[in-house]
Formats: sequence, C-alpha cells, structure tokens
Amino acid sequence: MTRINVRPTGVATEINRVVASLNCSGCGLCAQFKGVTMRLQGGFMRPVVDPGAASRTDADELRQFRAACPGIRIQAQHPAGSGWDPDFGPVLGAWEAHATDAAIRHEGSSGGVLTAIATWLLESGRACRVVGARKDQDDPSLTRSVAVEAADEVRALAGSRYAPAANAAAPAAADSGTAFIGKPCEAQAIRRLSEARAQRPIILSFFCAGTPDQRATDRLLDELFAGTGADRTQPLCDMRYRGHGWPGDFTAVAADGTTVTTSYSESWGRALGSTVQWRCRVCPDGVGEYSDITAADFWRATPDGYPDFTDGAGVSALLARTPQGLEIIRDAVEAGVIGVTPLDLDALRAVQPYQHERRDYLLPRRVAARLMGLRTPRMTGFRARRRALRRPRDSWRQLRGSVSRLRSKFSVDWPWRRSAAGRGRG
Repeated sequence: MTRINVRPTGVATEINRVVASLNCSGCGLCAQFKGVTMRLQGGFMRPVVDPGAASRTDADELRQFRAACPGIRIQAQHPAGSGWDPDFGPVLGAWEAHATDAAIRHEGSSGGVLTAIATWLLESGRACRVVGARKDQDDPSLTRSVAVEAADEVRALAGSRYAPAANAAAPAAADSGTAFIGKPCEAQAIRRLSEARAQRPIILSFFCAGTPDQRATDRLLDELFAGTGADRTQPLCDMRYRGHGWPGDFTAVAADGTTVTTSYSESWGRALGSTVQWRCRVCPDGVGEYSDITAADFWRATPDGYPDFTDGAGVSALLARTPQGLEIIRDAVEAGVIGVTPLDLDALRAVQPYQHERRDYLLPRRVAARLMGLRTPRMTGFRARRRALRRPRDSWRQLRGSVSRLRSKFSVDWPWRRSAAGRGRG
C-alpha cells in the first residue's frame, strides 16, 4: 500500500485561506486562538498570525475555527419555537421599542434599546460584563472593541460605529456571563465558538449593511475640515457617526474646538456605504440570525416609500430570536427598562428594503465570485436560488456588476487569464 503524506493543517492555514479568498469579515474570531491578533490593514480589520504559531497544528482548535468562522460557513437559524421569516430569519416576537431612559434614547443610534438592555443585564446580575465597540479614547476617529463591567460604562458603547471593529476578538466574548453586542458575523462567530466550548453568553446584534473602509471615514473628515483652518495632524477631541437625536448627524470636533457635521444620509449614503468590503456584499445574514436579540432602525416611510430621515425621537425594531432573548425582552419591559408595542414584520420589511434585496442578489454575487476564481462561504437555508430566479433580469445585472467590481476594485482577474499569464507565451 502506498503511503500518502498529508501535510498537517492548522488554524493559521485556514485563516490564510479565508483572507486570500476575500471571505474575511474582520469579525475577530481568529484572535480567540493563540498567536493571532487583529490589526487594521488596508482599511479593514484582518488577522495577523505570529510566526511562532504559523506551523502549530491542533485538531480541536481547527475544529472550533472551521465551525465558527463566518468566512467558511453560514447557516440559516431555526431556534426552538421560532418562526422563520425569509428576510429576517427566526422570530419569536417583534416590537417597536425604545429605551425609557431619555438620555440613553437620545444618545443611541435609534431607540437606544441595546444600550438599555445591556445596562440592565449588568445591574440585574444576569451578566458580569458587556463586550461592545466604542470610539477610541485617544483618537475618536478610530473604533475599539472593549469589555466593560460597570453599568455606567455601557453608555460609552451607545451609537453606531460605521467602521472596522473586531468585537469577537475580546478574550471573554464567548464566555458564560458575557452580554455580547456585535455585528451579525460577530454574533455567528461567538455563538458557534461558545457552543464548541460549552459556554452560553447572551448575544445581542443589529441589522448591518456592511463594514465600510476606515479610509472612507478619513476622507470624509478631510473633506469636512477643509477650509476650516483646523489642524488635521492632531487627534480629534470627539467623533460620532450618529446618535444625539435620530438618526443623528455625523459630527467631529477638532483639537482646537472646530466642529463639523453632516447628515446621516450624506455620511452613510454618499461617503461610507459604497466602500463596504466584498465579504459583506455576499453576506446572507445582515439581520443577526445567530443572536438572542436583534435591534434595527425602524424608519417611518415617506409617501413615495423611502425611509424618512427627519430628526426625531429614536425608535427601534426589536426581534426576539431565541427563548432566552424573548425572556430577556419581557423581563426588561416589566422592569421598565424599555417600552414596546407589537410590530408587523411587513412594516419593517417596507423600511428595510436593503435586507430584502441582499438575499435576492446573493446567488448572482456568489456566481460572480466563483467565475473570478474565488471561493465563497458555504451558505445553507437562505433559499438563494429561488429568490434569484424570481428576478432574473436584476440577477443578471448583479452578476455583471459584481464581476466588474471584483476586477476593478479588488484587482481580481479572470482565472483563465491568470493561468495563461502563468504559462507565458513564447
């Protein structure tokens, strides 16, 4: 019998494969494994493997990583007792909601419900720490993932950060006793890793349209401060993407006190949204299916059907995903932490069209990636084929546009052209 020598595969090898295929979301899961850290590279958070750990093989580590990494596999979730909505995933209950604390509601990006619930989880002893993201204390144009253990510190986590962060990298993120707040990809990573390690954190998430390039924030700041005379070589005193009203303005304060601002529709719609990483464009779960509780903006619609961004008191859509999430929401309402009224999912669908469309276009975008020689994560249960066939013309446009994007923005060329170039011509 011929013996076949198979080179051992470790977590480092798998990490490199995910990154090379443009499937890394920057969630931070990799940093849960020894010798791996997360750093800002090319505008996004990416794993860096210490040379000493690159050759290490550990079967248990590898099993955990492959099960948890959102760049390898994503599966539609069906927790016990839940219904499954084709756009919003598992739902045990849905409400319009807001924090009853006026200050938290004002500071939050929508109704402040995740901040209010996380604060209450600490105060009530249901959690001993909260993991989330906040502005960097030294340079508020950057975003940092942190763990806090005091209820009054949770307020610093209020408000969206449309920038790279890696919340799943926090050391205690997957532990029992943690209330974890993160993007849907981070929620998946923590859910799967905690299951592999027999832990049970409380997972809170939110609707996500993708992670923008950090350099887009830098360009927006340069544009807004141009002509003001402010010294852009100095770190800012403050910067927020939203909040302090709903939806709230992008606001930055320079070291000399100069303040600049622009609307949410300008900051996200014009400057940031178009720079989201490729992995986010082939994401089937922008709605936090792996969480216990998910929050989302619940815009009012204008007569022509578009979201109304008129400033006002914030309101969130709040979805219970699991029995634990449902219990937490009910207890938080009883404790007077949040105020809720029942929500029809069709009303949420009407003001969150992007989450509907991204699932419609999932298949053509994945096909485009495969045509360009890229792997895509394995995705099951999202009915991608059926949805794409309902809109054949739009699917064809998405396929062509995705191929063009990959070729130009990400410098990916047709695989047979790469092969011809490798062979050379005499």
